[in-house]
Amino acid sequence: MKRIAVLAFGICILTVGGLKAQSESKFGKDSIQTLYNASIYTELWRQKNFKEALPAWRYVFLNAPAFQQNTYVRGEDIIEYMYKSTQKKEYLDTLMMIYDQRIKYFGDDPKAGEGYILGRKGLALLRYGDQGVENRKQAYNYLLKSVEMKGNASLPDVVDRLMCTACELAKEEQLSADEVLHLYDDLSRLAKENILGGGKIGENFEKCQKNLDAFFFASGLANCETLAGLLTARYEANKTNLDELKGISSLLRRRECTDLPIYTTVAETIYQLEPSSDAAYGLAVMFLGKRDIEKAERYFKEAIDKAENVEEKENIYMMLSQLYLTTKNFPQAKKYAQEVLKINPNSGKAYILIGKAYVFGSKGYSQDDFEQHTVFWAAVDKFIKAKQVDPEVLTEADELIKTYSVYFPTSGEAFFNSIKSGDTVKIGGWINENTVARFNKE
Repeated sequence: MKRIAVLAFGICILTVGGLKAQSESKFGKDSIQTLYNASIYTELWRQKNFKEALPAWRYVFLNAPAFQQNTYVRGEDIIEYMYKSTQKKEYLDTLMMIYDQRIKYFGDDPKAGEGYILGRKGLALLRYGDQGVENRKQAYNYLLKSVEMKGNASLPDVVDRLMCTACELAKEEQLSADEVLHLYDDLSRLAKENILGGGKIGENFEKCQKNLDAFFFASGLANCETLAGLLTARYEANKTNLDELKGISSLLRRRECTDLPIYTTVAETIYQLEPSSDAAYGLAVMFLGKRDIEKAERYFKEAIDKAENVEEKENIYMMLSQLYLTTKNFPQAKKYAQEVLKINPNSGKAYILIGKAYVFGSKGYSQDDFEQHTVFWAAVDKFIKAKQVDPEVLTEADELIKTYSVYFPTSGEAFFNSIKSGDTVKIGGWINENTVARFNKE
């Protein structure tokens, strides 16, 4: 993230991590008093009696600053409580001193060193400081420095607030649109790396990425017209820089700006430099936007062949399935949605896509009206399955169930075809599903 400039406004971020005082013991001049007061405030802190803990904690903080990290960890709780209880500015000043002094004495800690501490300082300043521009610029610099130092080990909250603050400052003309665009690109890459790592951290960064998108898209800087101007200049300056080009392509795809001339140029350049899965995917999206279905299909399939992980394949299979649904090739739409389900059995979107293929393909299934209507049993089965496996599609699935259940055959129609409610019925052909008979009202 070296590209992003730190805002200048007359503050100094401490960079003296790990400079411990050498002239005296970590216990200070009176080790007995230090140990005594540390014991007192620690016990009161455990009881959440923060007000009573303050005097003993203050002694350790002032007289034995190198004693232990817990002086600062627990001191945050104590001083935050005092600030929230009194709203006195001196407690906010003390909180800032806690972060500065912690950096001075423990800034070289491999996990909770200067970068981590600056992140906490920036968050605290946003949470408790005034909301003036200068204060937010200060917090922005702390958060930015934290992310630059921690990289992919940055906290999701820090990444989230950094983007939010940047967008606010851009609206007040304290940051340029290009700076915010670069920041969004960098933070999205950071989030993606953590999401790919999985686990609880991955889950937290999935939420973080949604917030990054929301902040940027609501900033007014993310419309296609604005992006075209910003990214054309960025392309001209980075024609052989693959990382930059991929960032441009990814951003335009996320904003659905793939009909812009700059997207075509970037997609073609990336493919020439590195004909990878992602490059082929970029071209497929471009040709899809131009309604050149044959070329879109070709490059989607190339992207699948070259994909290095199942997550990439899942996304491309889904796009290919949607392509075939749009072009009314319903058997192929089902085929590629099933490929998605082989990778991710809980993909509600894939089940919905299969259900839609059945719905739209019902008239071609048979010349008989009754048999056409039985297809809706199988379609609704897929919509029901979708909401069972994937809560995120619940609303859409319920709407589809409501919409297409009315096309079920009537009991009268079923009678003449020797089918009773609850019977198992085979829907043949390319659909090839067993379903249960249920009827629409007469």
